[in-house]
Amino acid sequence: MTDNGIWTADELMHGKDGVSSPTKEAPASPTNGSKLSLRKLKSSKSGKSVDPMDWGMPGHLTEEEVAVFMKFREEVSKRDEEFKATVYSFGTLEGEAYCLTRWLRARKFKYDDVIAMIEEATQVRADAKKHDFYPDPVQALGCEPSVFQAQYPQLYHGYAKNGCPLFISKPGVLNCDGMECITTLDGILKFHWHIMMHDYKMRLQKHKEAHPDFNNFQCVTVIDLEHLSTSQLSQRALSIVKTQTAIDSVCFPETMNRTLVINAPRFFSMTWGIIKGWIDPRTAGKIELISSRKSWEARLRELVDEDQLPSDYGGKSTATTETLKKDAPKGVLSQHHELVHVRSSGHVTVDVPAGGHMEVKVFSRSAADVTISVVDENDKTKELSPAVPFQHTGGADETVPPTSLVVTKTRIAGPCKARVKIESKGGRFSTAGNYMVACNVYGEQ
Repeated sequence: MTDNGIWTADELMHGKDGVSSPTKEAPASPTNGSKLSLRKLKSSKSGKSVDPMDWGMPGHLTEEEVAVFMKFREEVSKRDEEFKATVYSFGTLEGEAYCLTRWLRARKFKYDDVIAMIEEATQVRADAKKHDFYPDPVQALGCEPSVFQAQYPQLYHGYAKNGCPLFISKPGVLNCDGMECITTLDGILKFHWHIMMHDYKMRLQKHKEAHPDFNNFQCVTVIDLEHLSTSQLSQRALSIVKTQTAIDSVCFPETMNRTLVINAPRFFSMTWGIIKGWIDPRTAGKIELISSRKSWEARLRELVDEDQLPSDYGGKSTATTETLKKDAPKGVLSQHHELVHVRSSGHVTVDVPAGGHMEVKVFSRSAADVTISVVDENDKTKELSPAVPFQHTGGADETVPPTSLVVTKTRIAGPCKARVKIESKGGRFSTAGNYMVACNVYGEQ
């Protein structure tokens, strides 16, 4: 049954006929050491145990929490459309009871704090709202999303057993130098608005329309730390991650249903042992740190059906590498993204298959004066695309977008092995800097 009606005080405490709890799922596996996720919370009035995942959800409120809910409901009804749009950022399809309790849980049912949070969120989202939350991801980023994803792979892939979208992020392979070449922190922020309001929101609404009983507008997240090293934990890397998460905590509260941190290196596991002591039990109980592949694959299969789980994460669905390829521009058969550090010169070699036609685009913040050309790897005297000058003129200001240029005036026809050459005019001992070379191979000219 769809939750379309107004919930009474009794229903908020004891449940609504025909509406099942959206939080029921497999408990944390005892093999992963995450005992916090099994911890029970005590109801202040009844003294009975309440699953942390049920706390603050419709059907599990205390009398005190119901009183705050009713006051909050009344206040929302009085406020202007901007305030209401912030509260119902995912649309009214979520259902009043589930939407309002998300905000209330985020501030532990402290009424004044909830109102202050929504007012802050309304201000935070005001500029993005003027631009319709950036419906065009290319304009938001300043590059194709596929170029961005090659530097920081992140994707939605199917749904968990409880109906929540499954999100996989791979910060272990985050390429900060590559990101710096292609976009700005402001571009990343705009792209995140796009994802939340034009991707994630649409996934939630479509799933609700297909499954009317779905009320849990949250996300099951996998954070894959494979290949993470201490050198990657730079200020730039943390700024990128922080930029993406900053608006979520204020504008999209309580959207984390469960987070699995997998393939964590030993140094991170030791740090997590300290960090989890700072987090309240309910939040800590929603985060599981599992390093063993056998253990995290088993845990993921408890949470996600195999036909929804990518094959590279223990399931039978499409591998994440293949899903990410769907972000490629229309007509692209294959892509090649490579960061080139240029001293006096540098190059990238790409195979162009028979029937393929390659376009080459270069991104950089380097102020060095260089030329970029494409020659045949097997016959370097054969020019496939003439040399063109390239130079970033935006200075060292990181808020200024990087410079990009399609260096192939016409697409290069295969079959051939193409060498993209970047040559500095600064001399033998100069250092030109970093360049992101993005090659798209199309099936037609």
